[in-house]
Amino acid sequence: MGVGLSQYREFHRAQETANAAQIGSRLHRAVRLLPMSLDWTQGDLREGLCCFHSGAFFEAHEHWESVWLAAQEPEKTFLQGLIQIAAAFHHFQRGNCAGTISLLRSGLRRLDGFQETFGGIGVAPLRTSIRLWLEALETVPQSPPPPYPQLQLA
Repeated sequence: MGVGLSQYREFHRAQETANAAQIGSRLHRAVRLLPMSLDWTQGDLREGLCCFHSGAFFEAHEHWESVWLAAQEPEKTFLQGLIQIAAAFHHFQRGNCAGTISLLRSGLRRLDGFQETFGGIGVAPLRTSIRLWLEALETVPQSPPPPYPQLQLA
């Protein structure tokens, strides 16, 4: 018994559909892995940066969180580190030293996985500043902390 022409076409149409779905899935994964551009000159990134530099850390955290919610990796982890650092300084302003230390440590752990610059920000100087803050806060007796860090555009 031979295979009819219509059965042959149906089989190949199903194969092509399966192959197209597989290729589409691979393409979607590849596009998802491409880094998103972090433009610090506009929108919530810019507003958050201005807030951070003026000491309005809670507001910086809020602006960046809206970008973080839509971000993919690795930008998501990077932004989460910045958000935790902003939240840490908000805790410091409110006199919560334990919360400050905890959030600085969490933010630093996230940023430690990145190169010296990432997403348009100088990560190395920020990590150095966070380590100085932790050293000052964890010293007994506690020493005065350094100035708040300024995020450097790279």
